[in-house]
Amino acid sequence: QLQLVESGGGLVQVGGSLRLSCAASGGTFGNIVMGWFRQAPGKEREFVAAISRGGYYTFYADSVKGRFTISRDNVKNTVYLQMDSLKPEDTANYYCAARTTGQYTDINNYGYWGQGTRVTVSS
Repeated sequence: QLQLVESGGGLVQVGGSLRLSCAASGGTFGNIVMGWFRQAPGKEREFVAAISRGGYYTFYADSVKGRFTISRDNVKNTVYLQMDSLKPEDTANYYCAARTTGQYTDINNYGYWGQGTRVTVSS
């Protein structure tokens, strides 16, 4: 059973940076498309970024394009989300997830989830 554990969240000021990590175990990580999602208080969980198995293709929500970078290390079984130029609206719980089928950006296509890590951007 694939298990995902996020880390790296915290409190940061507007314009600052954070790097989230998600360590995977119990599965063949290099064969899995990975994604990051976030959920702000009172809002639905939404797609942030996804990365193909080999890391050659990446996809981003329009709201984070140019500020966030997803990457992966298939030796360390870890996926990362580098977040720069953070804004208050980036405040949310961030979740990494493993895709089980279908389109990269559709939350319903991700069957394995981490417990989340909290990011708070203060102004």
